[in-house]
Amino acid sequence: LDVTCGYRSKDLELCTTMPGRVVVDQVNPGAHLTRIPIPGISTATDSSQASVKGKVIKKGPLVSLGDEDFVLKAVVEDEESVRSSSSRNGSINMILFGGLAKDFSEAVSLGEVVVMTGFTVGKSPTAHKDQLHPCNLLLSGDDACLYVLRSLSPSVSPSPTAPKRSSASEVSKPAKVSKYTYVPLDDLKPGAVVNVYGVVVFFKQPYKTRGTDYCSSLKITDQSNQKVVCTIFCEKLEDHPKIFQLGDIIRMHRVKTQAFGGSINLLNTFGFSVVTFDGRPESAVVPRTSSKSFHFEPEDERAVNELRTWAAKQDLLPTTPRVHLSSVQPQSYFDLDCQLLWKAQVDGACILLKVWDGTRCTHPLQDFTVEASAIQGPSSLSRERSDLAVNILVFDNHAEIAKQLKPGDYLRIYNLHATTGASSVPCSSGGSGLNQVAFHLHGGTSYGRGVRVLPDDCPAIQELRRVVECFPEDDIFNESAIMEIWGTPPETLDDARGCSATERRCDHALQQVTLAEVKQSVPGQLFHVSAQLKSYQPRPLYQALKLHCPKCRAIQEIPDDDFLSETFLEASKAPGRIAEPWLLSESLLLPGDGPKAPGRTLSIHLSKELFGERKSKDLIYVTGATLEDVCQLAAAYQYILPVMPSGGSASLMDLSAPFLFRGNKRYYGCKQCSQVSVKELKVDGSEEINEEMVAEAVGVKLLQYCLVLKLELQQGRDTLEVLLWRDAETFFQVSLEEVAANQEAQNKISKTMDFLCPPGRSIAKQPWLDLCLSTYTVKTDGGPNRVCYQVCQTTATPP
Repeated sequence: LDVTCGYRSKDLELCTTMPGRVVVDQVNPGAHLTRIPIPGISTATDSSQASVKGKVIKKGPLVSLGDEDFVLKAVVEDEESVRSSSSRNGSINMILFGGLAKDFSEAVSLGEVVVMTGFTVGKSPTAHKDQLHPCNLLLSGDDACLYVLRSLSPSVSPSPTAPKRSSASEVSKPAKVSKYTYVPLDDLKPGAVVNVYGVVVFFKQPYKTRGTDYCSSLKITDQSNQKVVCTIFCEKLEDHPKIFQLGDIIRMHRVKTQAFGGSINLLNTFGFSVVTFDGRPESAVVPRTSSKSFHFEPEDERAVNELRTWAAKQDLLPTTPRVHLSSVQPQSYFDLDCQLLWKAQVDGACILLKVWDGTRCTHPLQDFTVEASAIQGPSSLSRERSDLAVNILVFDNHAEIAKQLKPGDYLRIYNLHATTGASSVPCSSGGSGLNQVAFHLHGGTSYGRGVRVLPDDCPAIQELRRVVECFPEDDIFNESAIMEIWGTPPETLDDARGCSATERRCDHALQQVTLAEVKQSVPGQLFHVSAQLKSYQPRPLYQALKLHCPKCRAIQEIPDDDFLSETFLEASKAPGRIAEPWLLSESLLLPGDGPKAPGRTLSIHLSKELFGERKSKDLIYVTGATLEDVCQLAAAYQYILPVMPSGGSASLMDLSAPFLFRGNKRYYGCKQCSQVSVKELKVDGSEEINEEMVAEAVGVKLLQYCLVLKLELQQGRDTLEVLLWRDAETFFQVSLEEVAANQEAQNKISKTMDFLCPPGRSIAKQPWLDLCLSTYTVKTDGGPNRVCYQVCQTTATPP
């Protein structure tokens, strides 16, 4: 019995009706906490200062996961909500772990009322089946507590000398923490839930899945020399393992084993928790975790040190120090520790990071042009920092993570490429950049590519902090910024114009100016204007949707279905057959339409690896298919990849046509930037297939959809032609990928433009638009530079 509440053992003799580790506690358990009704629980609930009360209406069996490690599932009901019928989410699943699960099984009966504290909230994977609350309550660790509210039986009469009996009893954990059993990696059997230790020998940074989760994958080993792949899905980035380098030690509780490709893989499951440690033998044993509570005993410290010592003898730790900017060589790949000074969005698939590590790169560097409005952070740096800072272009899936970075963060960038030659982002100094170095973080997750924020107390960056803190702080105010804020305001515009049909999304402190002043300004500035839309091009609007390559920046038209039908028909007549060793093939003879239209053969090919992983419907390759055939197959399979036979191998069709189909979505590739070579798609564990993975497997640089509109603005007698394209998705509040495939999204753009520029209506009756405009210069072949204007950070607000 736990007597930590200060009760004498003779007082506990009154609890004869409750077995196991049970103590008497105060009458109102958790009175200092906020009581949350069950219908009000969500994943955003702060459970650290909350309690939940409910009646136990279902109680599952106690399941053993190992020595003194258990799990139990129960359902509790909010009686007040059920009585008032005020909510459909009055009952919720509750998952208990460890000794608390065992105590609950022995001490609590159906119909009893319990109060829970120290829980965490997760999404319920069974909500669609059991029709209960979409969340569940997880109780594990030292902070979790459960109280049973039980009235004192009338037949029990405490002696006058005994303390007054409480009406609440606590089901608590024993004073001695339950021991966890850890399974060696070579003893894993499929279908079990286990706890493991391991040394990280490979890892990929978390990436966004098609759903709400982030996915990370890693490979671990231990003294058995067995290597095991682990796949982890978590909704929050901070819940993923905090792995910073190869050789780190990882401890995982409650991971599920599953057979995959002849080996055992691990996948996180209910109650999953993870702790990592620096793998260097000389470093302190400091747990890294986002969990508010976790078990860590002397036995755990011994296990970590044993793995560290073993890993050092096996050459599993990095043998070379991390590379500084001063020692980078062109065309090399390396990991970089640095500090983020500022960042800027270049386009939808690229973000520029300005970073430094306190050392100077010895090679000539490319410098890039970005709009001042796009910079997040102090754009004016001290001379010392500016001389040492470098630009890093972050592409594709990493751009999504880079959006969450904040100036001042310390970063570790994995598999950074020091490349030379032309870049997809214009150089501010002009030229081709053939002899200048640029730093690129390419898309994809190969070689563990990615970026991670390092915590301030991370031992690996203490030296970096000492170096960068030796330099003076940046002066965030400069003369131009002061003049921008305190400059003489222009003449006022007419305010009696009614409500605006657009809304500026920027936070620039700018005075509103006239169109005439915009045209007289120096390029490279931002302006706030109010004007009417006199006209726009192109009409019809579908001609405005185009394809854009983020690498070479080329823009091309989207081919129509007549052209695609002819292209597919010609490709379907290609002679020969595909005999790739990694494909399973099946052919079907389709009848012709008549004597003059002979039959044709349609072949479907499946990847053997995907077939073995039960992902045969995730991606198929087809030959001999018409455009109509592919569209019909896209309704039954996730991704369709049309291919042609070429000497027994599979090759792609001409990239004028889509190289990949998904439902009614079509994906195109850049002819100039792609290096086509059809290879088998490799996936790790339960990793979901996406279009970026398929494109990388066949050597295609994905094109992005863009919308290019030329708008003629009018303000009194002044007019100005501006472009809307980079921020078109923000302006129309719609995905351009959906616009290309969805009639409803296309109609939304048409209705918006009809509202902003109604056909047949005089300019006097047009709505007014509040716009943010940027100015920039474009180089022309053999002629002077041309000044252009673009709508940015503005959203249309039609009724």
